[in-house]
Amino acid sequence: MEAQEYNYIRRELLNLVGVDLSAYRSQQVQRRLATFLLRSGHPNWPSFFRTVRDDPASIRKLKDYLTINVSAFFRDPEKYEHFKDTILPELLHDCATLNVWSAGCSYGQEPYSLAITLSEINGSSHPHHILATDFDQHALEHARSGGPYSAEEVANVPAVLLKRYFTSLPNGYQVKEDLQRQITFRQHNLLEDPIDDDLDLIVCRNVVIYFTAEIKSQLYRRFHDALRPGGVLFVGGTEIISEAADIALTPAGISFYPRRAD
Repeated sequence: MEAQEYNYIRRELLNLVGVDLSAYRSQQVQRRLATFLLRSGHPNWPSFFRTVRDDPASIRKLKDYLTINVSAFFRDPEKYEHFKDTILPELLHDCATLNVWSAGCSYGQEPYSLAITLSEINGSSHPHHILATDFDQHALEHARSGGPYSAEEVANVPAVLLKRYFTSLPNGYQVKEDLQRQITFRQHNLLEDPIDDDLDLIVCRNVVIYFTAEIKSQLYRRFHDALRPGGVLFVGGTEIISEAADIALTPAGISFYPRRAD
């Protein structure tokens, strides 16, 4: 894709769906755009944009495709085991009530997984503050309503927890209201909006991987600043923060980066 064409597409997408592609890795985005255009049946992007401007459903489909809302409950189960057995007890030793932020929460699978894990460890006697944010309002509405989620999405949920925290429906599973009430969902632009501070745990998994190296570095530094000393950043199973030592984050097993004490 020529630079002039890509710049045109970026401008049009920013106006149409509010997604700024300049922060994303260009080669990866261009491959996704080419695939989308091919599936759309349009011969070129000007034809596509002319057709969809007054078509909310097509705009919604494009935005969903660009924001890559893919997740599952207890994604990377072995990481959640390490979180439950090692990371979480250390955090709870310092503070009985945790301040948690699930950044880029998509359709809610991640924050609900966190809420289940915390409930199993602490019960309901120590309610935690769990904020879940995403740029995509449509995904947030689904998360806020507790589903429904498909059998594939809940495949990693143990049967006993599935029965305890979900209601079985003809078309999938619904999170029970008690668990829904433990989470505050809010729209948030990770690249522009302010971030709360003094957090005990930030969970941002398989989100930063789509950004440029410069944007990644900026986000990791913002995450560091938002954590309290001893607070932990929980990232995706394949994510490595190469500059961790430079920003006072210390690896504690794959996917976990505590902020060093000042």
